[in-house]
Amino acid sequence: MVPRALGRTGLSLSPIGYGAFKLGRNQGTRYASPYALPDDAAVARLLAGLVDAGVTYYDTAPAYGTSEERLGLVLPRSSGIVVSTKVGERFEDGRSSHDFSAPMVRASLERSVRLLRRDPLDLVFVHAHADDLTLSRDTEMVDALVEAKRAGLVRFVGFSGKTVAAARSALAWADALMLEYHLDDRSHAQVVAEACERGVGVVVKKGLASGRLDAATALPFVLSQPGVTSVAVGSLSLERMKANIAAAR
Repeated sequence: MVPRALGRTGLSLSPIGYGAFKLGRNQGTRYASPYALPDDAAVARLLAGLVDAGVTYYDTAPAYGTSEERLGLVLPRSSGIVVSTKVGERFEDGRSSHDFSAPMVRASLERSVRLLRRDPLDLVFVHAHADDLTLSRDTEMVDALVEAKRAGLVRFVGFSGKTVAAARSALAWADALMLEYHLDDRSHAQVVAEACERGVGVVVKKGLASGRLDAATALPFVLSQPGVTSVAVGSLSLERMKANIAAAR
């Protein structure tokens, strides 16, 4: 895979990235079928296979259970590997909770640095809840992230939300957006175009519509949109990930 530039950040990501939710969490999910968490050896084999296949972008979050820690133990810390994580949501004792206050943003970032073993963090998104427009305009949260970037704890900051309005609002301060975009939902098309014009990077989540779309048609469609850098896809099967990589070429 040929890496693509993420807006004006200077980061380059593989067109197919890896969404690491299933590495660390199997409770309170929206997946149709249950799954067991892989053991440490399986995680190591999967990540080594992904690196060998050319995947240089990995996405995680505190809300993904032990995902950050597992990535931190295995992923090489070379300049070619980019890891994004998030702030605002955690998953503990089987429950999710949200806190976007400045002290919690800072504490979350420091925890991610420790678990991911990456200092500074490459890219950190706000992990928005349903009221994402309010969050995209939250001065305390945005100021906390921008200050962390200024202090060198984070290289770049972004917003992962749900609505078009929130994504458009975040263009005022974000280096990158993570948004849902696929053949069955093109509602963010104009935001993607605006981000491209402004040099704000775009990473797509749920590019396969949570598994409802065929990768052979869905992934080329998403990656053909000007401004889209990468699609984060999650699977515990290396063969399935390799099929996704092949479909995107």
